[in-house]
Amino acid sequence: MRKLFQQGLSFPETIFAGRACYGKLDEDIRVRMEFATEGVADHYSALKVTMLNRKEGPIDSMLLRFSDVLGKKPTTNPNFREGIVPHIWKNGDTFAWYVYQPKAADYKTLADAVGSYTSMFQKEEMSQDMGSMTF
Repeated sequence: MRKLFQQGLSFPETIFAGRACYGKLDEDIRVRMEFATEGVADHYSALKVTMLNRKEGPIDSMLLRFSDVLGKKPTTNPNFREGIVPHIWKNGDTFAWYVYQPKAADYKTLADAVGSYTSMFQKEEMSQDMGSMTF
């Protein structure tokens, strides 16, 4: 998760706690990110991003599937000649990417997807944008 923040994703007061990451968007809005499974135990194939109002609770959440955001990736592993969709797996007490190791560009793509989603919940300067809006 920390590699996402090395690729341009940033929130004030970011905290990593266990398998989750929390960030502050503004005084009341927080973001929580955690890797998620989709029906296969110990096979993390998505990033769940949840928007929270610190006074009222969850606002919205989105599941960013690695298959949707990153797509199928080529690999030299003969067991995956057609490529593989990146995912994290748990082997004993260790978590690691399975077969395909994401590149900096992959982390950037994922960070951009999170940034696009969270930007919808950030305060914006309405006075500046209103002048350029067309209907």
